[in-house]
Amino acid sequence: QVQLGESGGGLVQPGGSLRLSCAASGFTFSSAAMRWYRQAPGKQREWVAFITSGGGTNYVDSVNGRFIISRDNAKNTVYLQLNSLKVEDTAVYYCNTVHRGVAYWGQGTQVTVSS
Repeated sequence: QVQLGESGGGLVQPGGSLRLSCAASGFTFSSAAMRWYRQAPGKQREWVAFITSGGGTNYVDSVNGRFIISRDNAKNTVYLQLNSLKVEDTAVYYCNTVHRGVAYWGQGTQVTVSS
């Protein structure tokens, strides 16, 4: 079955960096588009970044130029590099894929940006 597992979150000061990872299994990862979402306390989950099977990327405006999504098909892993972090980036970050019409989510990883 499809499984997604995020890691790499933590506490970081404003201006700092983190790299999130999402390990995937149960589907042909190299053929799948992958997404990162986040959910801040009291807010709806929002889409953050997208990468196609071919490596094309897209970002929500608020993170464009600061975050980088990438993938390693040999490791069945998608990454999200978070740079120049701001307090408002604090959220639980989730990876996502859609397989045979069904959306799958990992358990999330907490990113807290605070001084």
